[in-house]
Amino acid sequence: MRALLWFKQDLRLDDHPALQAALSAQCLLPVFVFDPTQLQTCAFGTRRLGVHRARFLLESLMALDGALRQRGSHLLVVSGAPEQVIPRLVTQFGLDRVLTLEEIAPDERAQLARVQDQLAGVVLQQVPGNNLLNVEELPCSLEQLPQVFTQFKNMVEERLHVFQPRPAPDRLPSLPDGAQALLQPLPSLSRLGLGEPLSVPASAFPFSGGETAAQARLRDYLWSSQGVRHYKETRNGMVGSEYSSKFSPWLASGSLSARRVMAELRRYEAQYGGNDSTYWLWLELLWRDFFRWTLVRHGSALFKAGGLKATEHASQRVDQDFERWCHGRTGMPLVDANMRELAATGFMSNRGRQVVASYLINDLEQDWRYGAAWFEEHLIDYDPASNWGNWAYLAGVGCDPRHKRAFNALRQARQYDPDATFVSLWLPELRHLPQHLRHTPFLLSQLQLDALSYPRLENIPENWRPYLPKAA
Repeated sequence: MRALLWFKQDLRLDDHPALQAALSAQCLLPVFVFDPTQLQTCAFGTRRLGVHRARFLLESLMALDGALRQRGSHLLVVSGAPEQVIPRLVTQFGLDRVLTLEEIAPDERAQLARVQDQLAGVVLQQVPGNNLLNVEELPCSLEQLPQVFTQFKNMVEERLHVFQPRPAPDRLPSLPDGAQALLQPLPSLSRLGLGEPLSVPASAFPFSGGETAAQARLRDYLWSSQGVRHYKETRNGMVGSEYSSKFSPWLASGSLSARRVMAELRRYEAQYGGNDSTYWLWLELLWRDFFRWTLVRHGSALFKAGGLKATEHASQRVDQDFERWCHGRTGMPLVDANMRELAATGFMSNRGRQVVASYLINDLEQDWRYGAAWFEEHLIDYDPASNWGNWAYLAGVGCDPRHKRAFNALRQARQYDPDATFVSLWLPELRHLPQHLRHTPFLLSQLQLDALSYPRLENIPENWRPYLPKAA
């Protein structure tokens, strides 16, 4: 077998089934195809790949190339459409098989089909790999899977799953003759037309992309700091790197295997005992799988205004309120602080995501798909199933039997940022206000707000009144 290993959102060597299937090859060409259409504007006015996601991707590719070099190979990064690049390389080097991990999203599946069509009889072998559970490990057929997470969880937990990820190999098959001549440095962000993002000391994700950084974080969170023991109590935090596991960016890029995380978590519980926090981390990984299987089952329906409930009448309005939301200028400090953190770092806490999404959907009454697309461009942990699944869930058009999940933004601010620490971190114009007013600057006069250069929130919801300062 003379094979091409096509890396996509699976930028690791550990627990990589397609790589394992390629180990017996006579020669192996590891390839990543950078598709420039990812930088083009989509129907929602956003790009599929923004500066922070691109930076994280380039770091991950650099780490992957380093790991391949240590094992006698290299990573070939080529720019272009995969349906053109992959068949060309197969022909150029006389390869007889293309190995890659399977995809779950409609666009990516269509791309795989286009590549297969152009391969002229060469086998495109798709291997399952980025789910926690493979299809044969599901408690029932895909069509019979529960539509509600709690029921899905209960069915999965009826049997004990033993996760046995396979480690990275020590050596890899050599490159095809002549492949070395094609190797070239990775493109820079500037060359991609994205510019270089500034380093932000306050970032809640001060980590690099790539498998090495992912494995280091896994070891630290479970074994060194044992932050996992307090995950349930701290997971709603918004300031600092330690309130949550921060595994999601590496899981999304495939630099970290969900099965590896679970194997380590079970090993940790065997040594130190499980608690509510270790169980909660398991639940979060199970949520990720639930959304993935939901996407496989429902496909493109998840990306439509009516979501999985086509009879629901979701708002399709988009106006200046959406623009203000994007740029952290709504006049609601907790929302604005989270949106500015996202723009500056490419990361936002889980609590923040729920608050800003609910605010866009329920308070501003905007089309939820535009918010999901904004997240797609900017979040370094963007994953189509989790991102669009969570947005549809909050918009009331997902699997959940309830209607919209509406959050009282001011109540959330008082509960999760009681000292206005987070707001003060990301909204410097409010830092010098008395602490009790940093969440409610809309109570100030227009003259005072103008002096602060902060927008006025004109409509104060009635259900905010219990959370206003007592003097008001």
